[in-house]
Amino acid sequence: MSGSQGTTRQRRAAVFGVPVRLLGPLAIGFLAVGYGALWVLARPPGEPMLRHVGQLLGGESVLLMSIALVLISTLPHVERIFGGIDYAAIWHRRLAVAGALLLLPHVELASNPEATSLGKTLAVPAALGLAAMIVWAILPRWRTMLPGALHHIVLRAMSTWPVRLVSRVLGGYERWRGFHRLTGLFVAAGFMHGLLDATAFDSTPVLRWSYVVIGGIGLAFYAYREVLARHFLPHHDYQVQEVRAVAPGLVDVHLKPLGKPLQFRPGQFAMIYLETKDGWQRHPFSMSGAAGGDDIRITVKALGDHTTKLPDVVQPGMPAVVSGPYGRFDRRTGTARQVWIAGGVGITPFLSWLRSLDNELGETVDFFVTSAGRSPFADEIERIAKEHPRLTVHLIDTSSDGRLTPEQVLGAVDTDSRELSVYMGGPDPMLRQFRRALRAAGVRAANIHREYFRWR
Repeated sequence: MSGSQGTTRQRRAAVFGVPVRLLGPLAIGFLAVGYGALWVLARPPGEPMLRHVGQLLGGESVLLMSIALVLISTLPHVERIFGGIDYAAIWHRRLAVAGALLLLPHVELASNPEATSLGKTLAVPAALGLAAMIVWAILPRWRTMLPGALHHIVLRAMSTWPVRLVSRVLGGYERWRGFHRLTGLFVAAGFMHGLLDATAFDSTPVLRWSYVVIGGIGLAFYAYREVLARHFLPHHDYQVQEVRAVAPGLVDVHLKPLGKPLQFRPGQFAMIYLETKDGWQRHPFSMSGAAGGDDIRITVKALGDHTTKLPDVVQPGMPAVVSGPYGRFDRRTGTARQVWIAGGVGITPFLSWLRSLDNELGETVDFFVTSAGRSPFADEIERIAKEHPRLTVHLIDTSSDGRLTPEQVLGAVDTDSRELSVYMGGPDPMLRQFRRALRAAGVRAANIHREYFRWR
């Protein structure tokens, strides 16, 4: 591949040296700072400082929550700005948590002795609902949020019957998703509370109307997602053709179209609704099969929720509905020298890349596959590698070779780190470790790509 082609690819992955997926977060930061500055500059005469700060924080909370509602609208432009709907979903969670945390000082500082009874009433479900949603969302990743010394205490508490009872009631992706759909209603209650009770709005129209625009946009996107999106987003009818066990806890599901098939690029994923013995279930799945055909192939690992029971509840002949495709995990945006790193079920998008290869692989690639035991896809990967001399495969059996380290990867790649593109899929702790080491070794942030497959 020529140098000009590699440069063009990098331009698609970055703008002025900034990764495309960071343009959205930078815009969010600009809006948050700008809105805060507006509140500071437009402070009404005689408004107590602490109360004004408290109301400013409430306005910022509504801003972040409104942006969070925009990010889960599934609109193509949102995905384009954030470099993929998975990145948009991650930032949705971060903004929702930040917005909820701002409510703590807001409640303490933003006192209004003349608050309306309706405004005070609306504040209660808004605060409690958002707090419950945030706590519920972060529970599955408590290990990453608490020091390791506290893990044994939490694990001991989780074995008690009250905690087990709560887990049984609240557990499961579908229950959380159902509650999560109420987010916009909690934001609407908080928005109306601010509109009714913020003292700064009485004498400063610019604060009132900017607040109305911000909250109105967020709620409009929420209404679109809940009421209108289903009429605009394409859905494709499929039928389960085969469910095949690949390895313990790992299954391949083959879907055949009943009408117009979904067209996708290798590395993308779809939202798949499966009718099972336990009812309809929805989950994002990366396509593991080749692009260009009519059938869809997904590879599912028992990670929790309904995926654990998938082989038992999904059978050939059952219907499925597929929407999408989503995601921008695309090797074609990388440089001419690439590294692919796949851990566990994170291999799925790479399988689609390999199975969709044309006669010639334009990039020079080192592909590291790590798994406990020999990868169930090892024979197929090695067979494909024989047909593509520029693809070098490194199979790591963690049960005998130990865990793959960033040093091993960097040691096997003889090239300038600044010209290297890295694509990763696998468990979060592993990918965070690799990202830190790669950045320290000089790999550009714009050239490090990963797939998120756990959004909650």
